Amino acid sequence: MNNTNFEDYYEDLQVSPNADMATIDRVYRLLAKQYHPDNIATGNLERFQVLTTAHRILSDPEKRAAYDVSYEENRSGRWQNFFQAIPEGKLEADDYRRNHLLSVLYVRCRENPRDPGVGLWRLEQILGWPENLMEFHCWYLKEKGYMVRNDSGGLAITASGEDKIEKEGLAFGKDRLLPETTGNVNR
Repeated sequence: MNNTNFEDYYEDLQVSPNADMATIDRVYRLLAKQYHPDNIATGNLERFQVLTTAHRILSDPEKRAAYDVSYEENRSGRWQNFFQAIPEGKLEADDYRRNHLLSVLYVRCRENPRDPGVGLWRLEQILGWPENLMEFHCWYLKEKGYMVRNDSGGLAITASGEDKIEKEGLAFGKDRLLPETTGNVNR
C-alpha cells in the first residue's frame, strides 16, 4: 500500500488501535455531532465524511481486521526510517528531539494543511518516545509558540515552528518529504 495515500482511520477518529467497539462508537458519535454539516457553528462536510468512512471500516469486524493488517504494515515503516539515532547523553539531544517532533508536524501540515493536527498517541508511536518525554517536549514547543493544539484536538505546527524548521532544517533531508497529493491524506 502506498504510504502517501494511506488513510489512518484510528487517527481520524482519535482513538487507539486497541480501542473497543463501544469506544469507537462513542467517539464517532461525539465527532460526528460536531462536524455534521447541519451544525452551523462547527459543521464540516469533508471532515464528517472522513469520520463516517473511518467508523464504517472500524465498526465492521471483518473490515477492521483487514484494515489492521495494512495499518500495521504502513505504521511499521512509515516514519522510523526517516530518523537517525538520537545522540544520547548529549546536551543537544533535547533540541534534536524537538526538531524531530516539529519535522513530523511540518510534514503533516504539508500533506494536509486543512487538518494538520496529529494526536499525541500517534506522535508517541511515530517517534517511539515514552509518554513523559513526549509531554515534556510538547509543553516546551507549545510554550515557545512552535506548535498548538488545533480545533480537532491534534497537535499542529505554527508559522513560527515552520520558520524554525526552515532555519534549522528538517530532521531528515528535504528529499524525504512526502510528495504533495491532490487526494485526501488524513492520518
